[in-house]
Amino acid sequence: MKNKPVILCLEDEPEVRDAILRDLAPFKPVARLEAADHVEDAKEVLAASAAAGEPIGLILCDHLMPGISGVEFLVGLQQDPAYAQTRKVLITGQAGLEDTVRAVNEARLHHYIAKPWTAEELQATVRDQLTEFVLATQDDPTPFIGVLDGPRILEHIAATGRDK
Repeated sequence: MKNKPVILCLEDEPEVRDAILRDLAPFKPVARLEAADHVEDAKEVLAASAAAGEPIGLILCDHLMPGISGVEFLVGLQQDPAYAQTRKVLITGQAGLEDTVRAVNEARLHHYIAKPWTAEELQATVRDQLTEFVLATQDDPTPFIGVLDGPRILEHIAATGRDK
């Protein structure tokens, strides 16, 4: 599959980042997994993906990061039209109500997962959010049927007549 969507995991704790990436392994056939341990590293991933013509489909972001917080990063990203379709998920145990509300209102946060998560919860959220991204951005969503929400993709194809 050419130009797979990218799933970016922004998490500063190596053990947590590794656990998230391990839980995301089922999505490797349809998405490229990238990890960043701080915001500047994430910005480098965004720039490299843009240069390669790879869309950022989903960002999984911790809140408490060194320097710029995850919410600040997501709010800033929302200002860039290139990421208007990118799905955003906050994975944290530390965001307070004010930060969470800001993420929802200003970063257009799509989902919130509390730490600790289960693999099933994370995979269901990623499947749902990446399916939304694919349906909004891909002319031909059929390559994603086996990994993402196949029934929803087939329903979309039937409703729109878009299969290629």
